[in-house]
Amino acid sequence: MVPLIILLATFVVFFLVNKFLLNERLSMSFIGRTALAALMLTAGIAHFTAVEPMVAMMPEAIPFKRKLVYFTGVCELLAVIGLLWEKTARITGGVLILFFVAILPANISGALNSVDFGGMSDGPVYLLFRIPMQILFIIWAWVFAVISVGEESD
Repeated sequence: MVPLIILLATFVVFFLVNKFLLNERLSMSFIGRTALAALMLTAGIAHFTAVEPMVAMMPEAIPFKRKLVYFTGVCELLAVIGLLWEKTARITGGVLILFFVAILPANISGALNSVDFGGMSDGPVYLLFRIPMQILFIIWAWVFAVISVGEESD
């Protein structure tokens, strides 16, 4: 739930600031990418502050779990920069779509094992919320980072 709140709240704040204070100088693409960057920043930081729950949510078959948590955290932090720089936003958006698909098994595993992290302790019922949220993240990256970059001036 927290990732969704961060995404939507950041979008709304930037949208309103753009409309009422910046005379609409920012493009919708930039506002959407900024919201996604805020989400990725929060997720990236969590990979260094909540390592144990993230390790626990990964499927048993995955080796080097702790290193993978750190690696994906670094990747998420790099995605923040990639999203905010227009020249790399499109490729970053495409990579994030693949990333969101790739991490879904960890979210499913975490829910099936009722990991005490981000609502997964609710068990499989958590997936009724998480899977649609993951689909939203994929669509968000597609709309704001892949297809709309460069259509408007940032």
